[in-house]
This record gives sequence, C-alpha cells and structure tokens, in this order.
Amino acid sequence: MLILPKPDIASSEITPKEVYAERRRFLGQAGGLALAGATLGLIGSEAAAAPARQKLAGIQRTNFGAGETPTPYDDVTSYNNFYEFGTGKADPAENAHTLRTRPWTVSIEGEVKKPRQIGIDDIYKLAPLEERLYRMRCVEGWSMAIPWVGFPLASLIKWAEPTGNAKYVEFFTLADQQQMPGVRTNILDWPYNEGLRMDEAMNPLTILAVGLYGEVLPNQNGAPLRLVVPWKYGFKGIKSIVRIRFTQEMPVSSWMKANAREYGFYSNVNPEVDHPRWSQATERRIGTGFFQKRQKTLMFNGYADQVAHLYAGMDLRKNF
Repeated sequence: MLILPKPDIASSEITPKEVYAERRRFLGQAGGLALAGATLGLIGSEAAAAPARQKLAGIQRTNFGAGETPTPYDDVTSYNNFYEFGTGKADPAENAHTLRTRPWTVSIEGEVKKPRQIGIDDIYKLAPLEERLYRMRCVEGWSMAIPWVGFPLASLIKWAEPTGNAKYVEFFTLADQQQMPGVRTNILDWPYNEGLRMDEAMNPLTILAVGLYGEVLPNQNGAPLRLVVPWKYGFKGIKSIVRIRFTQEMPVSSWMKANAREYGFYSNVNPEVDHPRWSQATERRIGTGFFQKRQKTLMFNGYADQVAHLYAGMDLRKNF
C-alpha cells in the first residue's frame, strides 16, 4: 500500500478558518454555485443533513480551563482533521453524516485479564461525565479551547484490568469504506491507530470524550468516543474508537508509519522542536479573527505542571 505524507504546505499557506469560511459564504451567494454552497454541512440532499444536536445530562462542571475563552461551537465542529472523511478541514463536517454511531462496541484486547467487548452505553456508566475546557494545539499551527465532556481514561483502564505486562495502550478507529469515504483512498494505512505509554494514559488529564459544549459529540469530532490528551498535538486524539489493545511493545502509530521523520510517538507540544516544515513556536487561535496576533506556544501546551514529570530525564528532541 502506498503511504503518503501530509501535503508539503508551509504553515503560512494553510488557509485559516476565517478565510475559507468567508470564501464559502461568497461562493454560496454566487448564482452558479448557490445550490452547492448554500449551507455548510450539506452536500445537496436531505440525507446529508447533520444529526440533531443532543444535550447530555448529569454533567459535572469542573474548573479545568478557568479563564480560557472557549472557541465558538461552529468553529470547533467545522474545522477538523478526520481523514476518514476527507483531507480538507471542512470535509468531516460535510461528509461525516454517513457515520452510524449506534450500535457501537469497543473491543478490549491484548494484555488484559479477560479480553471482552463493551457497548457505548455501558462506557457511559464507567465514570461520571465531566466538562473540561482544554487548550488544544494542532501540529499545523492552529489551536482551539474546547469544552469537552468525558471521563478519565484511567476509569476504563481499571475496568479493563490490564496485566503487569501492559506497558502501552493502543487505540484503533473504525475503518468502514461504506461509512467513511476517505478510507477508500490510500492516504494512510487504515485503520488509523494511535498509542500512549501507560503512565500517560493513566494521567488525570487524559480523557475519553463523548461530547462537547454539553452535547453529544458530533460525528466530525469523533463520535461516539474519542481520546483527548491536551498536552499533545491534536492528531494523537484518535476518533471513533472501536478497539483498545494493551501491549508490551510501543505501538507504531499511523502517522509514524506514514512519515516517522515528522511524526514521533510522543508528539508532545514543544515550541522548541520545530516540525521539519514549519515552526512550532507560535500558534493562531481559531475563532479570534484572521488578523489576531499569533501567540506563543507553551511547553506541553501549558500543562507542564501536570505532565512534565512523565518525561524527566528524557531527551525531548530525540523523543519527539
């Protein structure tokens, strides 16, 4: 299978959300493109309509992200990376209506006392749902502040009962060509997979998200279950999880297989280690306007107090 790296585009050439949104509005008003561009999230038929937004009940409010300004909902749900639905930032919102999130089962495999499966409704019962406003940083230079709804990954790990041999935990996304048009291409080696060291997975900041903004997680954001690791670049936050495997060996993730020079296992936000094709020293916060001044990127995305000890003594340039 042919494995392709991400397109070689400088960060300054990546179209900001505000620019392409305005361009779409302009095209939507053009006579010849009125039908095609009239509504973001529709592709010309009733079947393409986005699912109705659903409130989540019983959410515990937390002080995570106190003082942060949340990125607007429309930006969070329309500017995404989810290659299973296309490589463009708007593609997931336009194409992910085909994803069926019920029924949904997650397989627990590998170094556990008893391999088994758990349905999404039972996953909801593993721990109380919390809202956490986390800063999120993409490797391409943009960032958001997202009010996730979820629970600590540690709760699922304890339920799974890994053995003493489990040093890593690996995650796999659904790969269904019928539901996911991007899987019909060879841009990556499907299914998408990611991994964490066990102590990273057990860190209190690491959550499994089932919603955002107090509502059920939209398909384009990784419904019905996704990983959120706020001190790492966004591609570590694997979406639409169907398998979780505990291993002795470090997993080789999808982007490592595609381009190990650019995408390492740890993928910690580190402004001192540039991506080979652009600087990581600054970022643009989505939703603040195209002309908003770029801001400095913080080590571990600002979560150093909670996670720096995980990497004590490690060369973070080598272990990027």
